[in-house]
Amino acid sequence: MPVEAAAALAAKDVVGIQRLSPGEIQLILNTAEELLEVARRPIKKVPALRGSTVINLFMEPSTRTRFSFEVAEKRLSADTLNFSASGSSVSKGETLFDTARNLMAMAPDFIIIRHPHSGAPHRLAEVVPASIVNAGDGINEHPTQALLDAFTMCQHFGGLEGLKVVIAGDIRHSRVARSNAFLLGKMGAEVRFVAPASLLPLDVEELGVIPFVRLEPALEGADVVMMLRIQLERQKKLNFPSMREYYDFFALTPERLALAAERAIVMHPGPMNRGVEIDSRVADGPRSVILEQVTNGVAIRMAILYLLAGGRSEAASDS
Repeated sequence: MPVEAAAALAAKDVVGIQRLSPGEIQLILNTAEELLEVARRPIKKVPALRGSTVINLFMEPSTRTRFSFEVAEKRLSADTLNFSASGSSVSKGETLFDTARNLMAMAPDFIIIRHPHSGAPHRLAEVVPASIVNAGDGINEHPTQALLDAFTMCQHFGGLEGLKVVIAGDIRHSRVARSNAFLLGKMGAEVRFVAPASLLPLDVEELGVIPFVRLEPALEGADVVMMLRIQLERQKKLNFPSMREYYDFFALTPERLALAAERAIVMHPGPMNRGVEIDSRVADGPRSVILEQVTNGVAIRMAILYLLAGGRSEAASDS
C-alpha cells in the first residue's frame, strides 16, 4: 500500500533514517519533487531560508555531498559558512563539542555535519539548539544519500514497494548501504546485499536484507543495481586477494547486468572506481542514472532544510 505522507517532520534534526517514519520519508520525497522545479528556473532561488544561517561542518573530505548541500542552501537563499577540519582549531586538538559551542555563539539555524566517528551527529543534536543534518558519520549512516537514492528510484518506478534492490560492494564499511537498507525496508522494498564474505557486516542478518557472496544470483530479476566502491581508507589491509580478482568476480559488467530485469537501473553514490566495482560501459550506459542521483541530491537536501525550517509546500512556488 502507498505510504501516506506526514504533515511535518517530528524532530528538529535529520540524523538517521532509523529515526524517520515512513510518512516522514514520503513527505521528504514529495517535497523534493516540488523543489526539483527550482533547478529549471532562469533564477534558481526561492526565499524559504532567507535570513537563516547554515554551517557546513565537514570533518572528512567530500565533494558531491558538500557541494550539493551548498547549492541547496543557496537555492533556498540561506547564508552559509563552510568549515573544514584542516586549517581549523580541530587540527590543534579542539573537541567537537567545543567547536560546536563556538559555532553556536554565531547563532546558526542549521549545522550540516560529516564526521569520521559514528554517532557524532546524534550527540551533537543533543547539546545544541540548531537543527543538525547528518551528512555521513563513520560507517553508521548517510541519510540524505539514501533519500536521494530512493527519490531516484521513485522517479523511474513510481514508488518503492515491491522493488528488488541489489547493493553490491564494500558493504561492511558503507554508511550508504546501511541507510538504504533501513529506508528501503521501511518502504516495502526487498534489499539484497552482495559482497565477499569478508566485506559483509557481522550484523547483516539484523539489517533485514538478503545477503549474497556471489553477484550473479543476486542480480536475477533485480530492478535496481547499486554499486559501492572499496573504501580502502577504512581498511587496514585488503579484504580480498587483489583489485583484479575483485573485478573478475564482483564488478558490474554488461554481461552481469543482463541478468537483472529489463527495466533495471544502475546507481552509484560516488566516487566511482572504474575497472574495479563497475565497468565503464555500464557506468556510461543507457541504464545508468548516476548523474540523475547528483541532480536529485540537491532537491532532497533542499527539501530537508525546508521542512526542518517549518516550511509549507506551497512556498516552493514563490519566486
